[in-house]
Amino acid sequence: MTILLQIDGMKAVAAILVEVAVLAGVEIVLLVVIVVVVVVVVVVVVVVVVVVVVCEVEVVVVVVLIVVEVVEVAVVGRYH
Repeated sequence: MTILLQIDGMKAVAAILVEVAVLAGVEIVLLVVIVVVVVVVVVVVVVVVVVVVVCEVEVVVVVVLIVVEVVEVAVVGRYH
């Protein structure tokens, strides 16, 4: 139940960011980047919460490090 509330909260935040970006006249590319970042954050939060509930702390640390590496490679590969 908590995870679902967090996802709904993130969706609300994303919707607000989109509205603010549109009103500010931000380019579509930047808008897409904002939405992608919010989606990645949601996925990471959900994965970490599920792993914390299901597994031990050591596993959580490993999963977080893997997720950070994957996100870093994706961002660096795309924008550099």
